[in-house]
Formats: sequence, structure tokens, C-alpha cells
Amino acid sequence: MSDYPALHLLIGGEAISSDREMIEVLDPSTGEAIASLPSATAGDLDTALEHARTGFAKWRATSADEREAILRKAAGLIRERSQQIGAAITREQGKPVKEAIGETVYCAMLLEFYAGECKRLYGKTLVRPDGQRVEVRHEPVGPVAGFSAWNFPALNVMRKIGGPLAAGCSVIVKPSEETPAGGLALVQALHDAGVPGDVCQAVFGVPSDISEHLLGSPVIRKMTFTGSTAVGKHLAALAAQNLQRTTLELGGHGPVLVFNDADIDKALDTMAGNKFRNAGQVCVSPTRFLVEEDVFERFRDGFVERAKAVKVGNGMEADTQMGPMANARGPDGLQAKIADAREHGAKVLAGGERIGNQGFFHQPTVLSEVPIDAAIMNEEPFGPVAIINPMPGYDAMIEEANRLPYGLAAYAWTQDSKRRMRLASEIEAGMIAINGGTVSAADAPFGGVKWSGYGLEDGADGVTACMVSKTVHETA
Repeated sequence: MSDYPALHLLIGGEAISSDREMIEVLDPSTGEAIASLPSATAGDLDTALEHARTGFAKWRATSADEREAILRKAAGLIRERSQQIGAAITREQGKPVKEAIGETVYCAMLLEFYAGECKRLYGKTLVRPDGQRVEVRHEPVGPVAGFSAWNFPALNVMRKIGGPLAAGCSVIVKPSEETPAGGLALVQALHDAGVPGDVCQAVFGVPSDISEHLLGSPVIRKMTFTGSTAVGKHLAALAAQNLQRTTLELGGHGPVLVFNDADIDKALDTMAGNKFRNAGQVCVSPTRFLVEEDVFERFRDGFVERAKAVKVGNGMEADTQMGPMANARGPDGLQAKIADAREHGAKVLAGGERIGNQGFFHQPTVLSEVPIDAAIMNEEPFGPVAIINPMPGYDAMIEEANRLPYGLAAYAWTQDSKRRMRLASEIEAGMIAINGGTVSAADAPFGGVKWSGYGLEDGADGVTACMVSKTVHETA
């Protein structure tokens, strides 16, 4: 399971790997190069755009039944190949291989849901007198450009290609250059299932060059992106030049509100697992634990115990619970934020340091009583660090939960039914989990508010986001 696949561009159904500038792909467990990735030229991108234009005309005319069958076949191939795809993801990204395989299977589940949506794209007829008819139609928006982050090499790509393909769009996707194999494997599975090569393509290169070239073309009608808020704002500005529709899934800083009537043991077991999943490199990761004073010490001490018990190691090893961070920027940035928190008076109760001198490993870390002006309280840590602060009560917890400009995921633990209703209404987030840790499902919309972006992926909304409405007024 340790073999890493050869890498290439996929343009018009052709695998291109020669006579191009190459980008090194690193193994985060060692920091060493494991492969070289070709970088698309301007000519390659122009070719991809022309294929996307002609591919869109072909795919939108393909029947819903046929599109559904092809997508379901692709989902089956992804399931069959999940072991190999998962192993490649672990080599390039670092997460435990069980997590990587699970991510791949979730991609198949998402594609299966999207396949069903091919035949649920309903329009409507408005009420009019005899002799008049008004129909509202939903049609594919056109060629889509998708840009993906490295933390989920397969899932981020599936969210960029599944919805557009179900809607009848063509798509050019740019998986992360740091984690290219997972996304490439999905595109290849789609081709093997019958998606034409000019309908779904994959390119790589200098990210700013790729995005400026693709979004500068009138061929592209929609842009979808997962990544940081700063890059999302930049891409939104580029897309505005051609009035391209956009879906942005950006950063977060997930608050967790723990009340004194919560099931503390269940909250600890659930949220500690969520916190250190994928080494904390998850946009919906719980980060700011806001704990009522009555149960603060119990929750804090229980979380520290669980953090210290996490088995960190190479993601390919069966007993590893947390792998390395995905790149050198991860531990470097985390160390700077932890040092700043210490200077502001925060307590480091677990971890706080790198592990070893090879690869990008970092200890699971718990900070407590972190002042509000510390950088880590205001900037997404995106790593294996939990911030646990005591809070005097409900109003203060809501105020802190909503204080930041981010609003992606939030979590709350309480047995009070009235309080749960208030939390669902008053927390500013696109997704909220109450007494649990799951905020995504194949049939549920996924997205945030405020600086966490706009637009939705997953569920029916992930398909309708790739469609436009047309109103037809007809008189006999």
C-alpha cells in the first residue's frame, strides 16, 4: 500500500507529463520528495478551456439517465480503488491511512447522492389564465473552474467536480500541488466510468497563474474554491471581473460551547477525537472550547489526558491516531502562535512542541486560559491545538462564539432542550452540531457565513449552485 502513483495533467482525456516544469511532491512524514508533478503551460490551459467549452455542449445534452448511470459507475470504481487511493493520500498528506480510505469512501457516497440528483432537477410551472404559460427552468451554468485545498486531497476535489457534473456542467479542477494524487484518481475514475475527457479535466501549476488564466477567460461561468479566507477574497475579486458565479468554502475558528449540564465524558471523547483528526487541519475543526466555570476543571483535565494519549506517527502504521502536519508551514505557524499565546499568559498543559527532526510532526497541544488578544484566539490555528477557556455563562459564551468574523462550524453540549433551540438560532455559523461532532453528510448542505464564505456544497444545494434559472413566458 506504499506505492505512490505517477503524476500528470489530464487535459481533454490525455495524460500529459513530459516537457513541462516540474513541482516536487513531499512525504510529510519525512520531508523528502516522493514524486514530480508537471506544471501546466499557458497553452495547456487554453487547450483545457477549449475542451471545457466543447465538452459542456456535449455533457449538457447527455440525458439525465445516462449521466446518473455514469456517475454511479464512477462511484463504484472509487469504492473499489479506495485502498490504493487512500494509501496515496497518506503518502502525500500524512493523515492515518484509515482516515484516508474513509475520506475516499465518503467521496463515493457523495457522488452517489449527486448521481441521484441528476433526475431531481425539477423546474416549475406558474399559475396563469388559459392561453398563457410560464415555466421556470433550471439549466447548467456552464464550464466550472474548481480550486481545492490540500487538507482533504480527495474530498475537496469531489466537492468541486461532483455537483457540476450532476448539473450538466463541464469542469476544470486544480487539486493542490502538494497533494495531487487523490484528486487525480477521482478524475481518472470518472473517465473510466464514461465521463468524456473534455468534460472533466485536471491541471496543476503555480496557483496564482492557473487561477488568473482560467478566471480571465469568458469560457468559465462559475468558480468554486476551498481554502483560506485571504485567497478566497482574492479569487472572488478575480471572478468579479467576468461576473462569474462563485462558491467559497473558507476558513473557520470553530467554537465549542460546553454547559454545566452536558454529558462531559461523551463531550470529551467526541471532541478530542474531532480536534486531533487530520492533525487539526480541518476547516470545521473545533478550536475554541468555551466551558462553563462549574465544569471547567473537569473538562480541561479530561481533555489534557486524552491529548497526551494520542498516538502520533507515520500514517501508514496501523496504530497511528494522528499523522504529521501536511507541510512545513504547519508546525512553523503553530509554533509562532503557541509562543505568542505563552507571551500573553496562556498555560500550555499538553504538548506545545514539534516531534523529532524529520518530517512535519507536532505534539497534540492544549492551551488553557488564553487571553482574547492572543493571536491564536483570533486567527485559525489549523493544527493540533485546542484552546480551553472558562466562561461565566450563556451570554458570555454566545458573545465569544460570535465575536470573530468567521462562521463555518460550531458545536454545543447541553441537555437543556430550550437552550438547544436558542443555540440553533443564536450561534452565527453555517453548520452547528449539538451533542455530537458531525456537521457534514452527503445529503446536507455544507458551507459557512461571514468570512467563512458563501454558497453551498454537498446535498441538493451543491448541484443547484451549478445551475441558473430561466423563466419562459408563453402565450398561445
